[in-house]
Amino acid sequence: MKLLASLFMAAALAAPALPALAADAPAPAAKPDLAKGEASFSQVCVACHAVDGNATIPENPKLAQQHPEYLVKQLQDFKSGKRASAVMQGMASMLSDADMKNIAWWLTSKPAKEGFAKDKDLVALGERIYRGGIADRSIPACAGCHSPNGAGIPSGFPRLAGQNGNYTIAQLKAFRDGVRTNSIPMTGVAAKLNDREIRAVSDYIAGLR
Repeated sequence: MKLLASLFMAAALAAPALPALAADAPAPAAKPDLAKGEASFSQVCVACHAVDGNATIPENPKLAQQHPEYLVKQLQDFKSGKRASAVMQGMASMLSDADMKNIAWWLTSKPAKEGFAKDKDLVALGERIYRGGIADRSIPACAGCHSPNGAGIPSGFPRLAGQNGNYTIAQLKAFRDGVRTNSIPMTGVAAKLNDREIRAVSDYIAGLR
């Protein structure tokens, strides 16, 4: 009987703690609100990235169908100054984390428009670099991280297929020259590429699909 009474007492003492444990559990993450994402995009981003995220200005990136985790990270890096851009820092500073998440998931839902290569003399070189790298200079194939068709890897590496060539050129040079510093792997790769190789691989990427 004493043992049974002890067990009841222990249960009674433990019972009040259960609600506290439940209260301490983290709340589930809120789902992205695509309607709010579209509204925020229309207010802040549309002038440079077009109404559906398929930027028509060659120097600006296409964002449609990009992996949302990548987009959120870039916006956070712009806001913090980790990725340098006076224009984008100003835009990102107006966005909360929830705004960034909503915009990113809305952009992911928009289909990317196909691009095309422009320089026939360089596109073959670009394909060799993208698919096979440059072994004698320890330059890895772009396809290893961004996939053979440029689709990238969710949560890991961005989608590249059809990206505006001028934008890709600018980013590879920024990585190479130490202007863009928010990706150590890309800094290492771009550091080994010359201007001709950067133009070639950028043009090839523009035509990937």
